[in-house]
Amino acid sequence: MPRLKLELLDNDLVNQIISEGIALLESPGIRVHNREALELLANAGAKVDFQAQIACIPESITRQALKTAPHEFTLFDLKGDPAVHYFGDKIHFDPGSGGLTIIDSQTERPRLPVTSDLIKFVKLVEALPQVDAQSTAFICSDVVPEIGDLYRLYLALIYMNKPIITGAFRKDTWLPMKEMLSAVAGGDQALASKPTAVFDVCPSPPLLWSETTCQNLIDCARFSIPAQLISMPLAGATAPVTLAGAVVQHTAECLSGVVIHQLTKEGAPIVWGGSPAIFDMREGSTPMGAVETWMISSAYVQVGKALGLPTHAYTGMSDGKIIDAQCGLESMGGNFVAALSGANIISGCGMLDLESCLSYEKLVIDAEMIGMVKRFVTGIEVRDNPIALSLMQKSGHKGNFLSLPHTRKWYREEQYLPSEVIDRASFEGWKSRGEKSTFERARERAEKLIAAYQPTKITGELRQELRAITLRAAETFGMQSLPPLPKGE
Repeated sequence: MPRLKLELLDNDLVNQIISEGIALLESPGIRVHNREALELLANAGAKVDFQAQIACIPESITRQALKTAPHEFTLFDLKGDPAVHYFGDKIHFDPGSGGLTIIDSQTERPRLPVTSDLIKFVKLVEALPQVDAQSTAFICSDVVPEIGDLYRLYLALIYMNKPIITGAFRKDTWLPMKEMLSAVAGGDQALASKPTAVFDVCPSPPLLWSETTCQNLIDCARFSIPAQLISMPLAGATAPVTLAGAVVQHTAECLSGVVIHQLTKEGAPIVWGGSPAIFDMREGSTPMGAVETWMISSAYVQVGKALGLPTHAYTGMSDGKIIDAQCGLESMGGNFVAALSGANIISGCGMLDLESCLSYEKLVIDAEMIGMVKRFVTGIEVRDNPIALSLMQKSGHKGNFLSLPHTRKWYREEQYLPSEVIDRASFEGWKSRGEKSTFERARERAEKLIAAYQPTKITGELRQELRAITLRAAETFGMQSLPPLPKGE
């Protein structure tokens, strides 16, 4: 059965975008604030101005990097089982990452997250079967900012089993993050052969790699830890206002990342991803729920597929500030567009307020959206041959399909059955159950799932090792102790 697919660009336009992206790497070139990367590029034959920190990359180098970059790879859970396959049009979902605030379940207003919030969020992701991977969702406010990246990974590793999408904010925190992942995997080689994490690495628009993110990219390649390129053109502000123009810039930035990455280590896994947006000229904001933002993401995914690379999209979130109708329509639209585009990993569920806030309740609601989207993209399958002729001839005009074995056999395959978060009762049925809003039902389900969380089988010795790695980093920045974990954990 052919898979449902969305393609906004025709082949000629895809090829032109790729051609222009490659040309931009030759002129004006890419600005790279990292000496090691500039030396890699110079040694490969690029024209490098070390003083201006600009590398002009010939097409031959870019084409060679595309040849060595893998077309697919798999993320594994902490049990060692395959969980997320970056390949073709396979789709998977993970929450938004790096949230600065969380929606308080009681006040329904944002506040700063702390350790206990991230722990609850990780537990909730584990309990939602529709969500395929974890993310380092929050930056916890009860630790020093300098360890915000590695601290969230530390907490996640203690409570998760699903693989994780993460990222480092500094050069000096990447290594302890890698050490924690290696400790859980059983060593660097074990982590490389069965990766449990992907690191987001973000070029800066337009056409620039900072010292930190470029070093993170190189370090990921060196240890064969998957790197996920997150190009962020802002159409109308830091990128051309035309959507096609923004996709050209995205292409050039991601191609530069592929080149630096593959020059570091040929064959290391890398993902063609991003988090673009348009620039709202009225509000001066970056709306992730805008239809044009979805379109840029869909288009760059199509370009990545044309280049034969695994793909990622940052959609399925809302710019709304509360869990309301805007929140629902923007999240569902983004999820559908990314899924129909075939993005291998779709990040953003649970997130709102211009990619800055997360919510337990939104995550639970989004999980139902994801279930519906996954059902939709599988399409309509033929279960019997003939399709219905024999069945209906036998049943005739009785209308007794509810009692037939055929219905019992297939209804769970044919229908996505949502949780109680989605109300399908009659009006009287809804009244009899307390007249609860979607938010109230989602809050109850979140509380129930978090309470039912089953601890992972991570050993006490490994917990102590992870805490020791994190504490060493914290002490470097003047923090002598870490927040306590919940009693018994």
